[in-house]
Amino acid sequence: MSYITTEDGTQIYYKDWGEGPVITFSHGWPLNADAWDGQLHYLAQQGYRVIAHDRRGHGRSSQATANNDMNGYADDLAAVIDALGVTDVVTVGHSTGGGEVARYIGRHGTDKVSKAILVSAVPPIMVQSDANPEGLPLSVFDGLRANLLEDRSQFYIDLAQQFYGANREGSNVSEGVLRQFWLWSMQSGLRNAHASIKAFSETDFTEDLKAFDIPTLVLHGDDDQIVPVKDSAHKSAELISDVREIYYPGAPHGLMDTHGDRFNTDLLEFIRG
Repeated sequence: MSYITTEDGTQIYYKDWGEGPVITFSHGWPLNADAWDGQLHYLAQQGYRVIAHDRRGHGRSSQATANNDMNGYADDLAAVIDALGVTDVVTVGHSTGGGEVARYIGRHGTDKVSKAILVSAVPPIMVQSDANPEGLPLSVFDGLRANLLEDRSQFYIDLAQQFYGANREGSNVSEGVLRQFWLWSMQSGLRNAHASIKAFSETDFTEDLKAFDIPTLVLHGDDDQIVPVKDSAHKSAELISDVREIYYPGAPHGLMDTHGDRFNTDLLEFIRG
């Protein structure tokens, strides 16, 4: 399998398909690069080189004790980009991966990046505070941590329902999609998944988003039960200078599966535009 080793000795697994202009993909919590397979296959067929890595502590990457935070995630993305020697990259991030992309640009700039795409992404900041009264209370994330520690297998089974909107009337999400979410989630280390909750919920990406100086697509479902759209995509778009917004009516957090054909088409149109 393909790995790069970071400065702190963490092994990061990545998949690298196709040839052509480069697109990188950063996945959501608590999944791995396989969550992007539908997009990787589609875009590789369209003449692109697509690269997706497993975040430290997730999937096939090593379960590091340290740097399970947004700075560490962003530096790992930088390590993959640098190790593969790619430039003019389109960076795509879903959910926590959207925070990873934002922090990458905030820490490493856009010298190697041509465009960014934030999908159902956690920026600017999820947790409620005096500065962010529309955010989710800290108790919500404390509950996630408690349920994860109590019975992580059942927790992931339950979370999949919200992730894909399977708890909504009229949902046609397959049992296979729900099961693959559980499978991917169980491949994350408990310590790493637990630490990542703080990373995706309490990190403030405001200054990172202000540093975006490249064309950016913000794409979100308006029935996202995991990352509410009004406190994320809408606010992120206000902070990015060159932004396009797309909102899917009734779409859940995991819209790359529930709305895959439309999502792939929108990605390709923005990347080519």
